[in-house]
Amino acid sequence: MKSSRLASVMLILAVTTALAACGDGDKATTAGPTTPAPTSAAPSAVATSAAATPASSPAAGAATDKKLCEAVKKANDEMRAEMVKVFTTGDASAADFKKLLTGLEQKVTTVASTGDGKLADALRTFAAEAAKAAAAADPATAADNPAFEKAGKDVSSACKAHGVIMVL
Repeated sequence: MKSSRLASVMLILAVTTALAACGDGDKATTAGPTTPAPTSAAPSAVATSAAATPASSPAAGAATDKKLCEAVKKANDEMRAEMVKVFTTGDASAADFKKLLTGLEQKVTTVASTGDGKLADALRTFAAEAAKAAAAADPATAADNPAFEKAGKDVSSACKAHGVIMVL
C-alpha cells in the first residue's frame, strides 16, 4: 500500500510541477498568427473571417498546429483541475488515476483527429501512452515511464515552437 501511495504522490508532484510551468502561456502566445495566409486576391476583412472559420470547426479542414496546441493545453488544464479535485477530496485511488488518464487520452485523441502532420502524430503517440497507463493495474506507476515522458516532451516542444507554452 505504501509503495503505491508513494508512486501516486510522486506522479502527482511530477504532473503538478510540470503543469505549474503552464502559467506564462499568455505571454508566449503573442508571437502572431501561424494560420496560412489567404490568397492575396481576397479582401482583408474576408481573409480574417475565413482564417477564423477553420480553426473553430474541425469539419472545415485540418486545424493549424497552433490551434491543436491551444486545444491540448485546454485539455491539460482541465485534467489538472480534475486532479486537484481528486486530491483535495482524499486519497487518490487507481480508479481515480485511470479516470484522469482516460479522460486526457480521449481529449488528446479528439484534438489529434482535427490535424495532420508531425504535431498530430506526436499527439496520437501521447494519447496512446496515456491509454496504456490508464489500462494498467496501477495507472500512476504506469504513467511514470520514459516513453510517456518523451511523448509529453515532444508535444510540449512542438507547441512551444508555435507560441503555446505547456508541459504534458
